[in-house]
Amino acid sequence: MILRLLTRLGILMASLAISTVVVFAFMVVLPGNPARVALGVNASDDAVAQLERDYGLDRPKVTQYFDWVGGLLHFDLGTSYISRAAIGPQVADRLQVTLWLVATSMIVAVLIAVPLGILMAVRHRKLSGLVLSALSQLGVAIPAFLAGLLLVALFAVRLGWLPANGWTAPADDPVMFLKQLVLPVVSLGIVQGALLARYVRSAVLDVMREDYIRTARAKGLRPMPALVRHGLRNAAIPVVTVLGLQLSTLLVGAVVIERVFVIPGLGSGLLDAVANRDLLMVQDIVVLLVAAVLIVNFVVDVLYLVIDPRLRSSR
Repeated sequence: MILRLLTRLGILMASLAISTVVVFAFMVVLPGNPARVALGVNASDDAVAQLERDYGLDRPKVTQYFDWVGGLLHFDLGTSYISRAAIGPQVADRLQVTLWLVATSMIVAVLIAVPLGILMAVRHRKLSGLVLSALSQLGVAIPAFLAGLLLVALFAVRLGWLPANGWTAPADDPVMFLKQLVLPVVSLGIVQGALLARYVRSAVLDVMREDYIRTARAKGLRPMPALVRHGLRNAAIPVVTVLGLQLSTLLVGAVVIERVFVIPGLGSGLLDAVANRDLLMVQDIVVLLVAAVLIVNFVVDVLYLVIDPRLRSSR
């Protein structure tokens, strides 16, 4: 098991290194001089050259790359070419917002998906199971941003129960924080929960067809107790895979939802940086998002080893 963990950790480190190379190379090939963009088209050549010296843009690209990666390893994301402010604190503030959004959305999605998926599987030949299955299909078909707009139209504009947008830190006003969190979290959670419920249903149906479940039923256990006692652990393995993929999807989906609800998260920061051509900010945020997705996949691999004892014992 330790060898497997070390192998996956090595793959994670290699993937992170490759991702930094790819992102840096992509930014390098983009047209335009970052110093010229920061100072404007009317800036003199001397001013542009001075800014390049100040930020090290006149050095070889390889040197710039290793300086950038070295800064990342020391949690130094550099200084914005546009605002001349340190990027690290800005990204840290936005990351907290995005983590609140993604974490609570994933919790809502799991709370929806697990009971819904199990009910759909246990009652798959009954009318209630078919109705639940149809509702989950509807949830999958609705994009998160459209769900967000519909929820705003109903609960913010029509009923006036919740704010349509904005963000308040939980330490400043916990009540307003929760109110502003509800609509974006439900927008993301409903869609992801409906999709995850489909996978839970499929995994549970597969487990219910196994011989050990038939044996448990033959001993007199009803479907749900038999599933809970003997099947949920095995059904969790494919669900964990999808859960990891969905967490990655949530990080990307949060970019759109943050824009819809005017939330100052990492996604909004990325879009603002792109609009302002703040290339170093874009570079840092993209690498951070890629790293988050890779780390989530690594955690999923570790969970495989925890859930499935066959993987721990096999060589």
